[in-house]
Amino acid sequence: MANNEQNPFQESTLEPENDIVSEQTGTTKDDRLYGMLIYLSSFIVGFFGPLLIWLIKREDSKFVDRVGKDYLNFFLSYTIWTIISTILCMILIGFLFLIVLSILLIVFTIIGAVKSYRGETYLPPLSIRFFK
Repeated sequence: MANNEQNPFQESTLEPENDIVSEQTGTTKDDRLYGMLIYLSSFIVGFFGPLLIWLIKREDSKFVDRVGKDYLNFFLSYTIWTIISTILCMILIGFLFLIVLSILLIVFTIIGAVKSYRGETYLPPLSIRFFK
């Protein structure tokens, strides 16, 4: 292999794409990383991880502030839907709703993490906007 040729297995294919996203959205790589961590940390530490990241980084980045607010809206909304579904378990339809909500919670959290890393904000369906 010549010196001017690059090994395709050693170069990062994401780096140029990330630079293009940064130019289009006006976000930095750190902003997008913290936005993604807001969603992904919820799998490990529940509500407190995303809340802590948002409280620390919201002053530094408008993007992280927006993603944090969207996540909190998502979390509070789905908590309300879960409480309603739990009450509906008395008439047996709540069990189905709890299963569907659990699946939606996982799927929408992953979608939110991916969109945040792309520099996009995301408010999942069925979310009530408490924080604007």
